[in-house]
Amino acid sequence: MVHDRGPYDPDPVAEQDLWFLPGDGVEDDGLPPGPRAERVRLFDPGVWQAAQDQLSRPLAELAALFGALDERLRGAPEGWHQRLALLEVADLGWWTGDRIAADRLALWVGLRLGATGEDAQAVIRAGWAVRHLSAGPGPSDGGWDAGLAAFLGRTTAEGEHPESLADLADLMADTAALHPVTQGAMLFHGWRMLGPERAGQGATIDVEAAVLAARHAAGAGRGGALFLPLALTGPTALRATGTEAERLGAWIAGAAQATQAALLQLDRLRVWDARARTATTDLSGRTPPALITALAAWPMISAPLAEAITGASRAAVQRNLDRFAARGLIREVTGAGRYRVWAAAV
Repeated sequence: MVHDRGPYDPDPVAEQDLWFLPGDGVEDDGLPPGPRAERVRLFDPGVWQAAQDQLSRPLAELAALFGALDERLRGAPEGWHQRLALLEVADLGWWTGDRIAADRLALWVGLRLGATGEDAQAVIRAGWAVRHLSAGPGPSDGGWDAGLAAFLGRTTAEGEHPESLADLADLMADTAALHPVTQGAMLFHGWRMLGPERAGQGATIDVEAAVLAARHAAGAGRGGALFLPLALTGPTALRATGTEAERLGAWIAGAAQATQAALLQLDRLRVWDARARTATTDLSGRTPPALITALAAWPMISAPLAEAITGASRAAVQRNLDRFAARGLIREVTGAGRYRVWAAAV
């Protein structure tokens, strides 16, 4: 007996022709039907490789400059690394908008004083940058996954890493064939786009990105220089627009200018150090040489900071600062009668 098919009965023949139903061997991934665009990578190492090849000459010139900086710092006093880090972070603040003066930054780094008021977070952020530029392991030490989390301090109590860090680690894992300077540029731009607090804490992400990149790019050296200078002559290297070739070109050009400025700073500092020690041979006690070492390590120094660094009494510090100033070795930079700050006359 043949039954007529009702309006709600399935039609086996029609169902076989439904192209949008998953059939045998077809994976249902939950996506709507239709053609799918190929997945576009946020950063393609191949494109950056092409940009690096295009900029091989300026990259080689930067590598030579950084090699000279690396060699000079290998034999330099430890405090000179800190001086460059303080100068770099002070200039970096003009790009991020923090604009923390070098004397205030020194007060926070040396004595943990001065992080009050509306810009307290900016001071703390700058102090973090100085510490991570002048000491400690780099962001790729121990592998990208562990290195980035340890460097940024973003590992949870359970040992888990934020998704943004995992994305950044995946990005950098494919860049082994690139020069450390190019990897640094990718790291900088990558974290600025992937950083988890982009909306509310843009300055924090920007500072982290610059410090991450500067520390990693120093892998081009032999361990003398802990970071590649980026901001000592302005934010050219931190330009974030244009094609990969344009961004990498600005990165290399800005880093070369900043590295040249760092070299000149070290040259002047070496001359000043020798002159200061010769000019103070007649002064007795351990305070004069300790004060010279402190003035070389800190771009600006106050009497309380000098007292803490040298271990000398306030009276001995003040007496020697006055002598140094009278001999043209240092200059007072505030012009005030109280809360005075001095800098080496390099």
